[in-house]
Amino acid sequence: MKNNLKEYTKKRDFNKTKEPKANIKSSVFKSEPASIFVIQKHQATHLHYDFRLEMNNKLKSWAIPKGIPIKQGEKRLAIQVEDHPIEYANFKGTIPKGEYGAGIVEIWDKGTYKIINQTNNELTINLNGKKAKGNYALIKTNFAKNKNSWLLIKTKG
Repeated sequence: MKNNLKEYTKKRDFNKTKEPKANIKSSVFKSEPASIFVIQKHQATHLHYDFRLEMNNKLKSWAIPKGIPIKQGEKRLAIQVEDHPIEYANFKGTIPKGEYGAGIVEIWDKGTYKIINQTNNELTINLNGKKAKGNYALIKTNFAKNKNSWLLIKTKG
């Protein structure tokens, strides 16, 4: 998985957007015992949902065009995007026109998660949010030309 905030910073003009700057020394969630996740509804060029998991004091991030699967067995394409600073978990608002990701960002769900199993190509987690609950698997795909393609699957549990 990608592990760098340089790409996030490079894509944004913080004089124009209210998105949080990368500050890897701080974490607004350090006092919480479990890692956090956030799902943000993002009305940019196309409506999609951003799925973010706190890992190594950053948010690993995937864009999910058709939304988070809720029912067991549902699968969704998840495109891994640049890491975001942990402070982004609280971000909601409008990214100005002309800026990267321009559009409205809302927090759709937020909660904690625990890792059940992790390899280079698969991550199985248990989400504890208001809307997204239970076990999910993120599986790296080889069928797409995009090397950042994953599937997010709602599994048993």
